[in-house]
Amino acid sequence: MSDLAGLLGALDGLPVVTEGPVMKQKSRDFYWYSPVLKRQLDDVVADAVVTVGSEAEVVAVMKAAYAHDVPVTVRGAGTGNYGQAMPLKGGLVLDLSEMTAVKEIAPGRVRCEAGIKMHDLDAATRAHSGQEVRFHPSTKRTASIGGYVAGGSSGVGSITWGLLRDRGNILGARVVTMEAEPRVLELRGDDINQVNHAYGTNGVITEVEMPLAPAYRWVDLIAVFDDFMEACRFCQALSEQDAILKKLVTPIAAPVPDQYFKPLKKILPEGKHIVLLMIADIAVEAFEAFFQGYPGEIVYLQTAADKAQDGVPPLYEFSWNHTTLQALKVDRNITYLQTLFPPPGHLALVEQMYNHFGDEVPMHLEFVRFGGQIACFGLQVVRFSTEERLREIIAYHEANGCPIFNPHAYTLEEGGMKQVDHIQLDFKREADPKGLMNPGKMLAWDDPDWTPEKTDKVHLYPASG
Repeated sequence: MSDLAGLLGALDGLPVVTEGPVMKQKSRDFYWYSPVLKRQLDDVVADAVVTVGSEAEVVAVMKAAYAHDVPVTVRGAGTGNYGQAMPLKGGLVLDLSEMTAVKEIAPGRVRCEAGIKMHDLDAATRAHSGQEVRFHPSTKRTASIGGYVAGGSSGVGSITWGLLRDRGNILGARVVTMEAEPRVLELRGDDINQVNHAYGTNGVITEVEMPLAPAYRWVDLIAVFDDFMEACRFCQALSEQDAILKKLVTPIAAPVPDQYFKPLKKILPEGKHIVLLMIADIAVEAFEAFFQGYPGEIVYLQTAADKAQDGVPPLYEFSWNHTTLQALKVDRNITYLQTLFPPPGHLALVEQMYNHFGDEVPMHLEFVRFGGQIACFGLQVVRFSTEERLREIIAYHEANGCPIFNPHAYTLEEGGMKQVDHIQLDFKREADPKGLMNPGKMLAWDDPDWTPEKTDKVHLYPASG
């Protein structure tokens, strides 16, 4: 039986909160993007929050929580969207946000504690040796690197570097187990996938080692088009231009920019479909020459120094999950999907969905490297009416070969995995024998034979084990 009082006594000397607004704040993420998750998770709250500042303190907390049978949910910055860091069974939230040390920067790699914000990590590597992390979420200013590894999948930079789970995109992870005597493990190579995108269900990531890339001076550009599919064909062709260094290729259909991108109002002409781009400054001339063959117009081209003067936010803050956030600032009845349009027929599938749903599901795409090919993820805006209609929209996509990685579900298997990852399940049995880490998020812990109602041929994360 869980003994919270005994645990709190054992944590004497660590900063622990058991009441007040911090409790609710530290028990939340951006789950409210989904009206389904908002209904399901609105009452979720921890029994206590402990903030740690070192790996030794993590070990002490995990040992005490194990001894007193108290569930532990690990938290970084809380910028996830699916309830990953929300304590479904109450218990203790373990806050790593004070673990921000950069341990080592070397040519091509950085070692750091899990709680450092990605913006601060990039600032450190740029100042040290002109390097940057390969890609980041649209929440770069607030997201932690550990949370990104535990819950992310791709982001700004994926057009060049692919997915976070691709071999070589994480070099190492240091992990604390939840046992009578917690172990500190160094995972490398394919072993990293034991905890990558596992929502902290089977270990506490305390440090990560990430590859670095040259920190180019990125130029933000916006191109506008009269025809959305013409914009998509341009994005496909640009994505295939490997020598034009790029970090973001994001087409967004009208009327989303007009309705929701208030900070860009003075830049954007009305009624246009837009493409958000980040191009390295040394490639801008080549890009402009390439663009001349397309029926669009460049309406914005600004360097980082220019943006600081004109007050326009970085364009990545209108891309990826931030597109939905910008819409939610205006209309709280908006939600979204996460869709894979599998190559090589992805543009035909995009056109089918764009024509079928029209303004009920305005199109927003992110072009990426996927399995060695150019593909696009859809983070389409959805004008929400009912949960039944949302299920119908999802079902239509999946029936027509467009897998949905469901942002309206909080479990690993119902979201990105779409299947049981037996490698992660086996590691949980070893590292968390009582099943106390973020309980309720890994369906396979209770049902190892879980399968989705419909087996998809394409998965964001190929099955392990």
